Amino acid sequence: MGTLVGHVAPGFGFFVIGVWHLFNHIRLYAGAPSSYSSLPWFPAPRLRHLELYLIMLGSYLSIAMELFIGPNRHQPLDTDGTIPSNHLHNFEHSLISLSFFVYAAFALLFDRLTSGGRDKTLPGTTVFGLTQLVGAVAFGQQLLLFHLHSADHMGVEGQYHLLLQLVIFVSLATTLIGIPLPRSFLVSFVRSASIMFQGIWLMIMGFMLWTPGLIPKGCFMNLEEGHLVVRCRSDEALHRAKSLVNIEFSWFLVCVTVFSVSVYLVLARIYGKDSFEYEAIHSESDDIELQKSNTTTKPALQDDGPSSKRFIHDVGKISGYSAGSDMER
Repeated sequence: MGTLVGHVAPGFGFFVIGVWHLFNHIRLYAGAPSSYSSLPWFPAPRLRHLELYLIMLGSYLSIAMELFIGPNRHQPLDTDGTIPSNHLHNFEHSLISLSFFVYAAFALLFDRLTSGGRDKTLPGTTVFGLTQLVGAVAFGQQLLLFHLHSADHMGVEGQYHLLLQLVIFVSLATTLIGIPLPRSFLVSFVRSASIMFQGIWLMIMGFMLWTPGLIPKGCFMNLEEGHLVVRCRSDEALHRAKSLVNIEFSWFLVCVTVFSVSVYLVLARIYGKDSFEYEAIHSESDDIELQKSNTTTKPALQDDGPSSKRFIHDVGKISGYSAGSDMER
């Protein structure tokens, strides 16, 4: 990171993943609220593991940029083999990327092991829990390293990092809560929105901290240990700059909330129509069966028929995980 591109590029990645998850969670829930079950990742229409491949590719490029492409000598170590102070940032950022690479790699491995029922020792609930746990470790690593970041904690950049930690904490908390509550749509909804907000805030940081025309009044860009840092000429200017950062965060928080809820309302109308028709058909069928039971002595108890099983199967195909174990419960 440490540059405009270093914040905007990963920020865009978080934003895309967050929007992708938000769309798919809403689609699954609106289509079948009673059978909804959260997923740690979603298969793409033509390339099943596209999301995981993109996370791994983005993490790999980030590590390469931080440790080998960005440094002047294309390696992060000093002449005596130690880590110089101006490259501590690079190692911290690369460890965050490595954590998300490990998450995507394990998610891919779990899916390949369990697809087609090849490995019966890993039930669906266990795979879901383990994948969520590895994802929580990645968010925890991200939160820890930003909290203990070697960059300035007192300046304008430090204020951006402080507010970013709040969003990361929400992603971490909802990921952990989602393990025992896989059927909670609100947990998945907040998690997706927080991931999207992470991406937006990282992109905002990139533009606001490394675009000279956007530097707050009374502040300037100063080169320190090979990195450009925003410094302010007085305590009053610093206080004003931090207050502006807080206002920015609050404004974008409102925007993310409005956007997320609006997307839910739109997609619920689109994908909820099929769910409503499905439930209406079966409600009408139940009424007919009830009338028959009043005129005959035969019991009217029967299962939902093949259409119900086909519906469950379709939801399972969309999600990429077998919903059988959850339905039986």
